Amino acid sequence: MSGFYIFPARIRPFFAPALLYHRSITKGKEAAHRPHETFHYRSLDQVRETARALDAFLPLQEDLSPLLAPLNIGGKTLANRMAFQPMEGTDGTEDGAPGPLTIRRYQRFAQAGPGLIWFEAVATVPEGRASAHQLYLTEKNVDAFRRLTDQIREISLRENGYAPLIIMQATNSGRYAKPTGTPAPLIAYHCPPLEDPPVPGTRVLTDEELQRYEAAFEGTARLCQQAGFDGMDVKCCHRYLACELLSAFTRPGPYGGSYENRTRFLKNAYRAAQAAVTGDFFLTSRMNVYDGFPYPNGFGVAKEGLDVDLTEPIRLIGELREEFHIPLINVTMGNPYKNPHVNRPYDHGNYVPDEHPLTGVGRMMAGVRDIQAALPELPVLGSAFSYLRHFSPNLAAGMVASGACALAGFGRMAFADPGFVTRVRRGEQADPASACVSCGGCAQLLRAGIPAGCVVRDREVYHL
Repeated sequence: MSGFYIFPARIRPFFAPALLYHRSITKGKEAAHRPHETFHYRSLDQVRETARALDAFLPLQEDLSPLLAPLNIGGKTLANRMAFQPMEGTDGTEDGAPGPLTIRRYQRFAQAGPGLIWFEAVATVPEGRASAHQLYLTEKNVDAFRRLTDQIREISLRENGYAPLIIMQATNSGRYAKPTGTPAPLIAYHCPPLEDPPVPGTRVLTDEELQRYEAAFEGTARLCQQAGFDGMDVKCCHRYLACELLSAFTRPGPYGGSYENRTRFLKNAYRAAQAAVTGDFFLTSRMNVYDGFPYPNGFGVAKEGLDVDLTEPIRLIGELREEFHIPLINVTMGNPYKNPHVNRPYDHGNYVPDEHPLTGVGRMMAGVRDIQAALPELPVLGSAFSYLRHFSPNLAAGMVASGACALAGFGRMAFADPGFVTRVRRGEQADPASACVSCGGCAQLLRAGIPAGCVVRDREVYHL
């Protein structure tokens, strides 16, 4: 397989045909509908023209300097407003420690010089791993994680003159658990949109099991601080366990139904984690504010239709800030398994979404903007910039300059071309010849349990 390469247009991402619940919705209203089309833009003006036709919120600008402004997070100063999102590489060792490719990835990230590195998903319990090679932090391997965080800081200090803030994402993969490579779902409730087809033998977790899983965040948080991270993300996105419980309207008992019950697991996980850490170590979340599935199976979704309704997400984030003093929130949407176009629009797949990619990007930007407006004292990290390829820093700069978010997070772009951050810092535009092409190849590798990275820009290492 060495050197094997498939041209982007032929790459067939992992996604099973999705249940397409989406309409073209931006800012809670019906947007002008335009069918899906692939990326073809040669200038910012062309992107702007399409965005106007779609009524999509895309505040693009040529000046990238807003991304270079410092920002205080948790008492520490970020050197810039660019962050790398938690891009899982499926390349840990069997015991959960960082493997050679894990180390390589974060060396490249550190060299690029983002102000924040949001470290990838690390399991809190062995049965909650998403693959046999997902990272899993334990007493036995905590020193290996510590060596990596030390190395990240040393490289960035040497190359850039500053160290990034490093946040670790702590997760229980829930219904997407595959600890031995075979699906072994841990589900919060039966959700029809996500169970077509159903996985044989799937059962709903008991209240006692949920109590054990929320308590597991205590030990993970203690080890996370010991491993040298600045903070920990209690992962609450993309329908993994904590996120799924937010939409558990139909689950009986203390973890379902009411808002108080549906948020119980997340808040208890925070309380468990908070009890284990000291000093300026902080907690936060990457959170789905809109699932894109109809009520009663979606969080941040109106009771009728698929309009975005941020009432509960804003309430929840505000409560986390009040009780747990979170210094920032990472906002995302959708489900990468069933409706990946919601938060990571793509060009080549085995289904065609019923909306234009820029509608999806605009929905995300509008959601980020509305969260930031509702919670102006809390820095919001926005997602979904990478679809715009080499124009993604232009959108990020416009979002930051307009006050729609405080930081811009890049996921697929970090896999494809972490060096774009270096170019922005030099006052240069991103390079179209090295940017992400949103082909879905990295996700295909991830879902197959194969070491994941960019099959286009880093194809000597990663192959389909």
